[in-house]
Amino acid sequence: MVQAPQDKQAIPDGDRQSIERYLDLLWMEKGLSDNTLASYRRDLCAYAHWLARRGQGLESADQVQLQHYLADRVERRLSARSTSRALSCLRGYYRHLVRENRIAGDPTARVDNPRLGRPLPKSLGEEDVERLLAAPDPDTAIGLRDKAMLEVLYATGLRVSELVGLSLNQVNLRQGVVRVMGKGGKERLVPLGEEALHHLGIYLRRARLELTGEVATDTLFPSIRGRPMTRQTFWHRLRHWATVAGIDRHLSPHTLRHAFATHLLNHGADLRVVQLLLGHSDLSTTQIYTHVASSRMKTLHARHHPRG
Repeated sequence: MVQAPQDKQAIPDGDRQSIERYLDLLWMEKGLSDNTLASYRRDLCAYAHWLARRGQGLESADQVQLQHYLADRVERRLSARSTSRALSCLRGYYRHLVRENRIAGDPTARVDNPRLGRPLPKSLGEEDVERLLAAPDPDTAIGLRDKAMLEVLYATGLRVSELVGLSLNQVNLRQGVVRVMGKGGKERLVPLGEEALHHLGIYLRRARLELTGEVATDTLFPSIRGRPMTRQTFWHRLRHWATVAGIDRHLSPHTLRHAFATHLLNHGADLRVVQLLLGHSDLSTTQIYTHVASSRMKTLHARHHPRG
């Protein structure tokens, strides 16, 4: 387990020992990483220090003091996300104390988490997507592979793990669909579209065997050694082609998934159809893209309408 740093904060020895016993238990029972344990320690020590300055300890604190602490974080303009994380950590700690019969009641029991605004997913405009898709070199096997991967990713909205994990038997070129095993082992069929089918066919005829060589594999998009490609490798390939295309912004494979969903909605697709294509189990997860599409529409209206 990660060792406690020399903390300069004035925390009573009893509170410090209580925190370390709790973290030792988490380490043994859940096998949490050093980084996670260090984060928990910071959150617990921050609250212990705040209480100590007011003559209180962790085990004697009640709900009123906890609410004052959360209000103090708001006044200091700490993010709602970090406060929510800290409260979650305190919940676990106080539930542990209740189980150990060291306190009679949990002061976090009736305290609500801060409301978190869901960040809008970052997407690419259609012109940027076209430039990105045109960037790979069609005269090399790697370029043809990357071109096919980008086309398939934008045409289907797959997760990057789904993309790099595709095998030959998951693609039906005659029917123009790809069979995807998503989260929770849920299977879905996603149309490829004419462009993705065209470039996937070129790649399979001209480049895949050059990449696999003598390696026997059913991986659809192998690395240059003929083995399955990692998510990190594809991420680096995407960044390379973004640079070639002159796209000066941070891109990830998820950016094309977002572009897939946003562009479908911009062109009138039904939200539930997009949900099925993305493999979302909950429609509310897909609904965030309606905000992106709405924002895009407002921008276009403001730019082009004479009274915008």
